[in-house]
Amino acid sequence: QVQLVESGGGLVQPGGSLRLSCAASGIIFSVYDMAWYRQAPGKQRELVAQITSSGYTYYTHSVEGRFTISRDSSKNTAYLQMNSLAPEDTAVYYCHAKATIFAGTRVLDYWGQGTQVTVSS
Repeated sequence: QVQLVESGGGLVQPGGSLRLSCAASGIIFSVYDMAWYRQAPGKQRELVAQITSSGYTYYTHSVEGRFTISRDSSKNTAYLQMNSLAPEDTAVYYCHAKATIFAGTRVLDYWGQGTQVTVSS
């Protein structure tokens, strides 16, 4: 029943922008940390950005200053605003939700199916 559905990917020229959305259902959104990962062909999946349930944000160095992660509790949706895109940003971007429950003894996490982002001229 849990679903994370990404949208907003596509083809964009270098220097352009995209906004990814992750619509969550089947979870208590407010208690989950949300994150965006990406995976390029032949590469391991890497954490791009995360935003905790309390609003703390983290960005990997390569995207800091260009990407912004946010969340809208009224829509149960997380976003990734991507500006100044470069070819090295090309990857499948995945939404991730994680919650620590039972006094920190258990972790629940879920993945979306991914959305393709291609940066090319």
